[in-house]
Formats: sequence, structure tokens, C-alpha cells
Amino acid sequence: MTPAYDLVIRGGSIVDGSGAAPYTGDIGVRGDRIVAVGDVDGSGAVELDATGMVVTPGFVDVHTHYDGQVTWEHRLAPSSQHGVTTVVMGNCGVGFAPTKSTDHELVIKLMEGVEDIPEVVMAEGVPWNWESFPQYLEALSQRETDIDFAAQLPHSPLRVYVMGERGANLEPPTPDDLAEMRRLTKEAVEAGAIGVSTSRQLAHRFRDGRPAPSTATEVDELKALALGLRDAGAGVFQLIPSTDKLSRDEWQVIETLNETSGRPVNFSLLTGNAVTGGYQVLVDGLAKAASEGRKIHGQFYPRPIGQLFGLDLSYHPFSLNPSYKQIADLPLEEKVARMRDPAFRAQLLSEQPEDPNPFFLWVVSQTHLLFPLGDPPNYNPSPEDSIKRRAAVLGVGERELMYDELLRNNGRSILYCPMGNTQDDRFDAATDLFGKPGTVLGLGDGGAHYGMICDAAYPTFMLTQYVREQGVLPIEMAVRMLARDTAESVGLNDRGLLKAGYKADLNVIDLERLHLYAPRVQRDLPAGGKRLTQRSDGFEATIVSGQVTYRKGRPTGALPGRLVRGGRSDPAGVDGQQLAAE
Repeated sequence: MTPAYDLVIRGGSIVDGSGAAPYTGDIGVRGDRIVAVGDVDGSGAVELDATGMVVTPGFVDVHTHYDGQVTWEHRLAPSSQHGVTTVVMGNCGVGFAPTKSTDHELVIKLMEGVEDIPEVVMAEGVPWNWESFPQYLEALSQRETDIDFAAQLPHSPLRVYVMGERGANLEPPTPDDLAEMRRLTKEAVEAGAIGVSTSRQLAHRFRDGRPAPSTATEVDELKALALGLRDAGAGVFQLIPSTDKLSRDEWQVIETLNETSGRPVNFSLLTGNAVTGGYQVLVDGLAKAASEGRKIHGQFYPRPIGQLFGLDLSYHPFSLNPSYKQIADLPLEEKVARMRDPAFRAQLLSEQPEDPNPFFLWVVSQTHLLFPLGDPPNYNPSPEDSIKRRAAVLGVGERELMYDELLRNNGRSILYCPMGNTQDDRFDAATDLFGKPGTVLGLGDGGAHYGMICDAAYPTFMLTQYVREQGVLPIEMAVRMLARDTAESVGLNDRGLLKAGYKADLNVIDLERLHLYAPRVQRDLPAGGKRLTQRSDGFEATIVSGQVTYRKGRPTGALPGRLVRGGRSDPAGVDGQQLAAE
């Protein structure tokens, strides 16, 4: 007898993504859709026993940078290893299209500076079988991956594509330039871009210190992009505000883009003392916008952004010192041997960092809050465990103790520098944003910062720390934040819920076994490039478009993930828990 379903998940605690309380039941899947939820009669060609486990929608990560990675490999890890089934890339105004052949090197160098992706990796890995953004989408449509992915039109390459060297040199656009950017934004959205993105953050620079093309543009240029969205009648405007300008002025820019485009605006909600004028202005603005029914969302990260320092990583407190630069490219074993030499140690400790990029000089100076990360990783350490305070207790120099910590574990030690989302000695200050109107999770940055940050595992962190260990969130609220809220914020309304008619993207999670390991370095990028990865235990199964892609944390080889062109409507005519079997 032919099975009634392609897949049935039996007896799990269903956390459906709506925020409703969990309940025990079954889920029936046919093709790439959920067709039955509750008591499911009939067998499945594949059956999964979820007894004692939770069943959730697949998570949606709206702030990633897989623009390059998706062109050279089929797994969008680490996101896909942590229950994420859809990612949105092309954030921060950077990406690989549109790009003329003469500008490939410029775009690569921009991604190297802004997103810490090694130039050699992109030079070897990116195939460049496109020029325009519609051609880029067409190339992506041929890719088969483990999860779905959607793309945004990035402002910096668009500006250079239209203006050439004038765009890279931050010259003002002409009226014709603005008209062409507007036209190309409309064209990209009509071809399937989920929106357009820009960055006003002055920290976003080429590796040599030059500002990214989008960062100094006037509001009129941003309005041209917004008008392109209005012309298309679709899409989302994503931006990173400037932390160097008053937050009240940046909020006015956000409101202007929302009004001009008539479309939703998503922005990076950065917190902490670095936000000029304070971030509360932005939080208050979100609440007011929500009360007025305007679609503006602030993307925030649920814990401190984890800047990681190490001898095998991109940066550490001594990485920009002249003597270290001489050994930076040595194999780790040789590097450690040199650093253990007393004479070299004395020389390195006597030096100060030197670099043309002020942002990276700032990064390596952030040592006042620096901790050994440990395994399992401790993202909410006691202030007493900081290297600064330990050095004071031990009566040794702070820099000397940092040096010693970097040499632990044969140079594989990782130091954690919590950046942003902190308040005094509180490293869980991001929890203050939970449930605030207009806020959505984001900023995991999967596919970027390969040697600096490994934050794409935040769904596992949320479920282990905030749900199971601390009880900060009920699981139904956490899952809604990870799935439905994020999906809706970018118009992907066909996913993020476990209801009949919705896309069959699901997770089966053994919450008691869920465990997050420390990040580790592996060298599997093009040209032998290295990256941080972070694995977990407890994801019993991840399903994308009805196919099991991960089983007990291991890939099955199934690659049902595809390019998502544009937004998606809620499944029409679905008002019950069962669709009739055909």
C-alpha cells in the first residue's frame, strides 16, 4: 500500500512558531509542504520518532553573508548545523553583484575588509559567471544547497557598477547616476532580490582603511534605492546605521526610507556605549512605529557579539605589532616556537599596533574585557575572570598574561572579547530587548568573519542558555523569535510555522542533549583558507522542503535548498490543521 505521506514525525512536543504553548502531536509532510498537524492517520515513507523531543519550524536567519560561499560549496555551514533552514544574504551593502569584470578585485578587497573573508579564498572560489544582479540570481538558481537562501542587492557594488571609479572614491552621484541606481534596484527586485542593503557604518572599510563606497553617501542616494523598491512594489530595505552620528538623526533616516519606499525597513540595532546619542532612541522609535502599524524592524544579536582572538585566527592583541607581522604567515607550530623565545617575547611586548585601518586598530585594543573562551564556550563569564582582573590579582602585567593565554593549548587557545550588547558587567544585556516591539533576531553573520567571529550558532545558544539553563524564555517564545518573527520581517510568510500548507522546514530537537561546543579552526576553504566552525549535539533531525538534510547532527547528503526569489505569501486558503490527501 502506498504511504499516505512522504514523511511523518510522530509524538513530538510541537512548538509551532506562533508563540502558542507546546502540545504533543504528529506532523505529516507531502512533497515540500506540511499537510497534516495533530493526530496524523496513515503511514509515511519515512517516519521519525520524536517522543520526548521538541519539533519546531526551521529557523530563519535574516543577516548572513553567504554570497560567496554559496557559489563554491553546497553546505551553508555553520548556520545549517544549528537548525537554520533559510538564510538571507547580501547584508551590510556588500556582495558580489552587480560587478563588471574590471571591478572583481575591488569587490573582493571590499569583502575582505568588511567581512574578513581572505582575498585568496574569494579569488579562487567565486566563479564570476555573472555581471548584472539578475545574472547573479540566475547563477545562484543553479546551486543546490542544504538550506534555502535569499539575496539582497548590495549598495556598494551597485554604486561602483553605476559610477565606476567615482563611486569607489566616494564622489557624489549625478542625477543620471541616481536614476540608474533606482532603475537597477527595481530590476533586481523584479528578478527576485528580497530587497536592497546599505551600510552607513564608518567601521566598514577596505582592508587598507578606505571607507566602503556606501558609507558616506547622502540620504538622497539612499532615497533613490528606496524609490526603486517603491517602483517594484516589493522588497525590504536593510541598513546599518552610523554609530558615529546621533542616533536620533539615524532614526530619521530610517523613517525617511520607510516613507519613501513604502516598504519595510530592517536595520542593525547596535547597542552599548559606542552608539552616539544612545540606542534607546532607536528602541523607542521602533515601539512608536509598531504602534502606528509601520513595518520597521531592528535586528539585534541575543548575546554579546563574540570577537575571538587567537594565534590561529585573524586578530589578537599583538597581531598588528610589527614583530608579529613578520611571523604571521608561519605555520602555527613555528609561530608558537618563535613566541616562546624570551627575546622575541620582550620585543613584541614592547611594541604598539600599526595598521592603516582604524577599525582594526580599535579591535585589537579592546582588551579591557577579555576572557578565555573555554569548551563548552562561556559567553556570559564572571567579570572576575577577565584577564585584566586576574592580572591584578596575580600581580602580573595584563599584556604578559594575555601573551601567556594565547600560547595555551599549543597556541590553539581562543580568547573571547564581548563586543556590544553589554551593560557595565552584564553580558546578558541583550535580553532586555526580548519582546520589545519591532525587534527581531539577527547579526549572526554566517559566511563572513571567518577568522574573527563565529556567531551563526546563536539558535543553539538561545535554546541551551535562555530556554533550558536560565529559563529566561519559554520555548514557545524563543522558537517564534527564531522562526516566524524573522521570516515575517523579510516577507517570507510561507515558512516559520508548523501548520498545514506551510513549507516543510522543521527541526526535531532533543532539548536535554542540546550542547554547543567551542568554535574551532578548520582549513577547508578554497586555496586552503581557514575558518571558524562550531558544532552542536541534540539536533536529532533537520528537514528542508520535506527532505531530511541532517540526522543526529550529520549531513545526509540531501541538498533540497534553493534560491528563494522574492517574498512569499501566507499559504492561501489554509484555515485548518489538515489538508485532504490527494
